[in-house]
Amino acid sequence: MMDIVRIPVGPLQANAYLVVDDAGDAVVVDPGDEGERIAAEITRLGVAPREVWLTHAHFDHVGGLAALLRAFPLPVRMHDADRPLLEHAERAAAGWGFAIEAPPTETVSVTHGQTLRVGAHGPDVRALHTPGHAPGHLAFHLAEHGVVIAGDALFRGSIGRTDLPFGDPEQLLASIRRELLTLPDDTRVLPGHGPDTTIGVERRTNPYLRG
Repeated sequence: MMDIVRIPVGPLQANAYLVVDDAGDAVVVDPGDEGERIAAEITRLGVAPREVWLTHAHFDHVGGLAALLRAFPLPVRMHDADRPLLEHAERAAAGWGFAIEAPPTETVSVTHGQTLRVGAHGPDVRALHTPGHAPGHLAFHLAEHGVVIAGDALFRGSIGRTDLPFGDPEQLLASIRRELLTLPDDTRVLPGHGPDTTIGVERRTNPYLRG
């Protein structure tokens, strides 16, 4: 069995996730704010955090990283193409009227198609490079459990915005069609904001994916 705990954080209510395998090992995905709260939830659940995975490095997905790493010094995995966003996250937040603590910038590179694991005996997780919302955007596909953590690429009834620095609308649509819509229809989509959906529902009803 595997458990995924959603923790909406910060003023933009970004979804942080705790992915917990059956041995109690855990990965934190996108600690976007309230790092102390995420750390407290890890302690409350009694799980053993092993790594942090970032779908991308916009400030609302990394704003809690510094506080979380003070409580649990963990390796942080992300795609190298998002390094400029990580390095300037504090400034970007200020530009939108928000304050975050500058996130640490030491990371471990993740590449498209790379297999990750939650713990030593956890399920295989495949990293999917899905740029367009951000240049190094990743989705994390847990095929064995029929789940994809889609970050800000795909939402219920919508897609990620592309009017931010490094955004590219054509690239985002191509990424979604190539990497996400090719997954089985019953794949549960866990987005970076808002409620869950499925690949099949979005294929049939998402107005941005028609045509």
